[in-house]
Amino acid sequence: MKMFMHAHVDTPSPSFISYLTDVLLESFIETLCVIPFLFLTYLFMEFLEHKAANSTLSFLSKAGSLGPLAGSALGLAPQCAFSAVAANLYTGRVITVGTMLAVFLSTSDEMIFIMLGEGVGFEAILISLAFKLAVSLTVGFGTDLILKLMKRGERKIDIDAMCENNGCHCERGILSSAIHHTVTVTLFIFAVSIAVNTLVYFIGTDILGGAMSKLPVLSHLLAAFIGLIPGCATSVALTSLFTHGIITGGVMMSGLLSGAGVGTLILLKVNKSWQERLFVLAMLVVSGFTFGLIFDLCGLGGIISGYVH
Repeated sequence: MKMFMHAHVDTPSPSFISYLTDVLLESFIETLCVIPFLFLTYLFMEFLEHKAANSTLSFLSKAGSLGPLAGSALGLAPQCAFSAVAANLYTGRVITVGTMLAVFLSTSDEMIFIMLGEGVGFEAILISLAFKLAVSLTVGFGTDLILKLMKRGERKIDIDAMCENNGCHCERGILSSAIHHTVTVTLFIFAVSIAVNTLVYFIGTDILGGAMSKLPVLSHLLAAFIGLIPGCATSVALTSLFTHGIITGGVMMSGLLSGAGVGTLILLKVNKSWQERLFVLAMLVVSGFTFGLIFDLCGLGGIISGYVH
């Protein structure tokens, strides 16, 4: 990518065919390098999900007051199945809202995959995950504590068949599901890579980065709202924009914190209380915006940028 940027940002080719060829070739090469890692990782995660599904549900449901701790730990795994499960369990009042928020906030979806595929130093990944863990624990335990002090009671409802709505496609089998996820995410990565390379080609990272840096508050808020878009495409786009130097680490963090993969979609689908849905969405946006801004202000954004090769 860096060779592409240096070669085309300052002196763009007048030929549209040449431009299109360069963008498609660069995007294809970037995507191709990630595919083997994606497949092996998804194969491993599918194995865990199929073999440990019942123990995962039991782990969350029996965590009790330590639910946010359990939720934060599970959410760090690079997939969105746990956020879907958490949304269902919260709707059934098996877990608290704090536990669900902890899962949502710690979920990173494709961030790890994209960073590794782009050659980002492992130190940056550890810093990002540690920060997300700290935020999810803070918000999760804080929310449960405040609601407990307010004596907000929770009713019990039947949760049978709720897992049918989570869209995890567990019936596909381990190999089939891994291939399905790999193909889907690969297409997302390829599309996002083309879009990012096009921006870089016509505008350049210096101008794009400068524009975002001049609007720090607005860019963090915008990213927090973008993070609410369900699916892995959001995390792919935000992480790619960061690795290409277009947005800061904090802006990326704002979107990744509010992003919960398909978890928000499942919550909106199975939870009938609009007050609860609105509260959760507001908490995600406020948390993403606030802590993403803090990430940049305390210098962590600059630190992880230093590990981008």
